[in-house]
Amino acid sequence: MDDGTARNPHLGQRVLRWGPATAPIVVLAAHGRGQEPEFMQRLAGRFGPLPARFVAPAAAGDSWYPQPFRQPLAANQPNLGHALDALDRQIDELLGAGTPARALVLLGFSQGACLLTHLLLTRPRPLGAALLFTGGFIGAEPIPAPAPAALDGLPVLVRSIRDDPWVPAHRVLDSADLFKAAGARLDLHIAPGDEHVVTDEACVAGADLIHRLAAGDLP
Repeated sequence: MDDGTARNPHLGQRVLRWGPATAPIVVLAAHGRGQEPEFMQRLAGRFGPLPARFVAPAAAGDSWYPQPFRQPLAANQPNLGHALDALDRQIDELLGAGTPARALVLLGFSQGACLLTHLLLTRPRPLGAALLFTGGFIGAEPIPAPAPAALDGLPVLVRSIRDDPWVPAHRVLDSADLFKAAGARLDLHIAPGDEHVVTDEACVAGADLIHRLAAGDLP
């Protein structure tokens, strides 16, 4: 069990790591605005025991980019570009250290889910799965759809709240459409309510996906 922290040379911030070093699945977790990696550790704890180890970088100043995610892209630069580059490099480092692409899972909540959604849709690559809780692509305007097979077969679990105060359901749905257009295997559910939370159902679904990925039970 690695319960320590390390430095992320790209963000200049710490990286929290936990879980068995020999676990077959690696989860890269991105926290929301005003949160720290420990939030993602607590969220993962709600999944129950998992065959996974976690890597959770901290955003500078607890925020990946400064303005609301539906502002024009330029309003969040250069921070947005730096954050996308940093997570891209974190993925490269995990793959370069021996993690198979099929065993790498992305997990994000709120601003972190927005960042990972945008990363997958604008810089698609083969990975194991994505768990995106209350997020959508970034910017004021629609983004181009990825190539039809860019995310071919990638399991993407999308969960949100119908009247979430920060992330409107229509942006979640628009993002889901882009995932489907790119060939992802989408599991989408928007729960009733008006709180900015991760539901118990989302945690159960996320845990099930990770277990099935580890067991090789995904089609």
